[in-house]
Amino acid sequence: MKKVIVALLSIMTTLGLSSCVNNANAQSAEQGSSAGMIGMIAIYAVILVGMYFLFVRPSSKKKKEEEALRDSLEIGDEIITIGGITGRVVSIKDDGAFILETGPDRTRMLFQKWALSSIITEKAVAEPKSDKKKEKKKAEEK
Repeated sequence: MKKVIVALLSIMTTLGLSSCVNNANAQSAEQGSSAGMIGMIAIYAVILVGMYFLFVRPSSKKKKEEEALRDSLEIGDEIITIGGITGRVVSIKDDGAFILETGPDRTRMLFQKWALSSIITEKAVAEPKSDKKKEKKKAEEK
């Protein structure tokens, strides 16, 4: 998908620059230079906006998701580290580290939170209180 968008942006740039040159040649020198300059500025603005949405925004979105994952780490969670080590979180320290217990012999290892790849443990999603109240009212009416 990104390759297609980059190709479209490059085609737009090529067409836009050639049309600016053609407009500048066709019109008088004074009018053509101002129209060509405005066209070029518009094209570069479109390119910069496209680059932002292609490269900067997705990476910042991914960083926020990873930070939320690290912040949601709790004692007792089953996790996988970026090195592929699977285990259960025993302790979380204030300095951005956690202790992982792994294997049948319960070996404990210290990891930094940035080494967290994914959390295996499925956490129960609490239902909103308003839904519980509606269910109670329906049960009472029956």
